[in-house]
Amino acid sequence: MKQMVLFLCPHNAAKSVLAAAYFNQLAQQDGLRFLADSAGTEPEAAVSPAVRTMLAYDGIDVSSYVPRQVTRQDMETSAYIISMECNTEDLGVAPERVIVWSDVPPVSQQPEQARAVIRAHVERLIAELRTSSR
Repeated sequence: MKQMVLFLCPHNAAKSVLAAAYFNQLAQQDGLRFLADSAGTEPEAAVSPAVRTMLAYDGIDVSSYVPRQVTRQDMETSAYIISMECNTEDLGVAPERVIVWSDVPPVSQQPEQARAVIRAHVERLIAELRTSSR
């Protein structure tokens, strides 16, 4: 059974979608027993067009993904919770369980820089999981 990695951003339309997509792509390539999902505290109606375009360029299709509200069950069942600008205090999870990536710029203002920062974080996380699962 795969362990869950949960990526959170307020609207679940950009940062968390990018992170989950890149994580799943790299985890699958490495054969890791982890799967990523994403959610938000105030989800938008759709994924950002810029994010869909960026991911399509990398061969990842998120056109059918619909942003969703994070649930208590998501928080309880995830092995890792990674937040990008979400206030997780209201979600009933211990702060020490949440990894905060506070250096990701807004995708709407700096899409390529946001993508690069997220990709670098995801690659480091994958490397850590690869090392710890041996």
